[in-house]
Amino acid sequence: MNSRFLTRRHFLQGAAGTGVAALMPHVCAALASSTNGSMPTSLDLKKNRSPLAPSAFYLLPLGQVKPKGWLRMQLQTQADGLTGHLQDIWPDVGPNSGWLGGTGESWERGPYYLDGLLPLAFLLEDSQLKAKALRFIEWTLTHQSPDGMIGPQSNKDWWPRMVMVKVLAQYYDATEDPRVVPVLTKYFHYQLESLSHRPLESWGKFRWQDEVLVIEWLFNRTGDPKLLDLARLLQQQGFNWSANFSNFQFTERCSRESIGLKKGSPPSEKAMATHGVNNAQALKAGPVSYLLSGRSTDANAILQQLKMLDEYHGLPNGMFSADEHLAGRNPSQGIELCAVVEQMFSLEQSLAILGFAELGDHLEKIAYNALPAALTDDMRAHQYNQEPNQVECSLHHTPWTTDGPESNLFGLEPNFGCCTANYHQGWPKFAASLWMASADGGLVAAAYGPSEVHITLGDTNVHVVEETDYPFRGKINITVNPAQSISFPLRLRIPSWATGATIKVNGDLQESPSPGSFTRLDRNWQAGDKVEVEFPMHVRTVSGYKGSVSLERGPLVFSLPVKQDWLKLRDRGFTADWQVYPASAWNYALICKEGNVADLRVNESALSDRPFAEEGAPVTLQVSARKLVEWREDDGASEPPPQSPVKTAEPVETIQLIPYAAAKLRITSFPNSTT
Repeated sequence: MNSRFLTRRHFLQGAAGTGVAALMPHVCAALASSTNGSMPTSLDLKKNRSPLAPSAFYLLPLGQVKPKGWLRMQLQTQADGLTGHLQDIWPDVGPNSGWLGGTGESWERGPYYLDGLLPLAFLLEDSQLKAKALRFIEWTLTHQSPDGMIGPQSNKDWWPRMVMVKVLAQYYDATEDPRVVPVLTKYFHYQLESLSHRPLESWGKFRWQDEVLVIEWLFNRTGDPKLLDLARLLQQQGFNWSANFSNFQFTERCSRESIGLKKGSPPSEKAMATHGVNNAQALKAGPVSYLLSGRSTDANAILQQLKMLDEYHGLPNGMFSADEHLAGRNPSQGIELCAVVEQMFSLEQSLAILGFAELGDHLEKIAYNALPAALTDDMRAHQYNQEPNQVECSLHHTPWTTDGPESNLFGLEPNFGCCTANYHQGWPKFAASLWMASADGGLVAAAYGPSEVHITLGDTNVHVVEETDYPFRGKINITVNPAQSISFPLRLRIPSWATGATIKVNGDLQESPSPGSFTRLDRNWQAGDKVEVEFPMHVRTVSGYKGSVSLERGPLVFSLPVKQDWLKLRDRGFTADWQVYPASAWNYALICKEGNVADLRVNESALSDRPFAEEGAPVTLQVSARKLVEWREDDGASEPPPQSPVKTAEPVETIQLIPYAAAKLRITSFPNSTT
């Protein structure tokens, strides 16, 4: 870790205290509230005010979209795991937190944790989780300084407040607590007056777009012109991400020397510009700037960013490598869990603003692969870094660019505790973003998963239920139940891989939709109308680093599971820190001819409550392969895959591949053997 990361730890000292402040009436009301569809959704409140550019879609208030089926079970497992118990076992977000008025950690960890705990609590309608979250909310709302500053007085950094204002916006959407808008307005006015003599620096300079997103949200509710002045000032003082990617210089694996990391010195601008989480958050910089400018160049900036990250640092799990800094395309390099959930959030927000269908493809690939891969099945432990070709999780120094030896252990806070605080937002925010409202008064299926949505369109309450085993199956059944007949457009995102997709409405086949777009169904909807969508789940080969091959089916990536030997490193009571060692061979080359995998078979089985677990994986692939004895490991990491095509005289074997996230030790990028 560089000196700035060491400095981060100065914010994190403190021990657990005892007792909590009494709940205030507003909190009690929020605990009693149920966002079960009774709260109407007013699209007028959500449409962008002039001079902001219009958004294509609008995210629905927290609680309007609810997970069902296996997806709800994922959220419940999260609640039963670290998310629901972290305050009890980790002092950094415990009762002595600076964000509860204590003397403990007073920087980013309280807001980070709350940013995932709050949406999880409201999606599950869990009163205990709400109580945990609302203690932070209540303290923040009732301890604003007379000048407008929020948060612990011991820490004046702008950055953690960028996270807390996101939390307050979510809380307002879920409860309409009347205190939120005045508190945010007063804080933003204070910041506008202060930035001239206390400008953005360090993390806030590179993460300004997260705050501008909330400023635009508040402007749509108040019309306060000073808010747009603040948004533009933050943009001016912040790092220019669009310029960075229009002339992208970081095309190689970073090293401490190449980005100017020096012990005892603050990180250089190169170090911050190549930092993985900064890049994941920066994906929304162009879209939020587009709302301010209306320029197509700002709207399209995210596509350039994704292109550069994929071309030079892309990994087969949908992410880019950064462990801690951009690390090239070698599938043995890792990516931080914080970057995974932050990129998901950036894509959710950007998809809403721009309506680009390909952003939904990116989002699903990350959500259904990289996110669950970094968590144990019971969600009581997580990794800091995950690798697509991950053959050992142990105390080793390779292949990381700048991270430490605990980087891919499973545990409470491996390597550094930011992910322990931050990863909780991944599943709940994804679930809440499955459905959106369109600017023309309709409904949008932006991503797919079992869910339901309650929304008021015009003066009519509409309840929509989505039943599906997606992403493991390609069938999606949608039932539309308006309180009375109503005409509105229903848009369905058609993934770019879904060639041959079919749509039926009440059994009638609709016009064939185009992959990589939104198809629109305009009709007068009646209670009980059925929409049947089927996406063909063909297996695809994807070329990667040094001509290696990975396999995809729908949004899922597939991997060879390596048998695991788990060794407990530290017992932490509710959880533990684990090393994981391989107990079977992993060095195989797939037999591919003309881009097709030989003798491939797909097997499907019923979904369990934990569909991303290795045992009982709901879909598997049987493929032909040969061992490649010269492909070995080095200091706990697999060597880069040899340049394909490779030759090997080993006998042909049939190996089984399972969904990427189910294989905690795995090979995902295989050398290609043509013989």
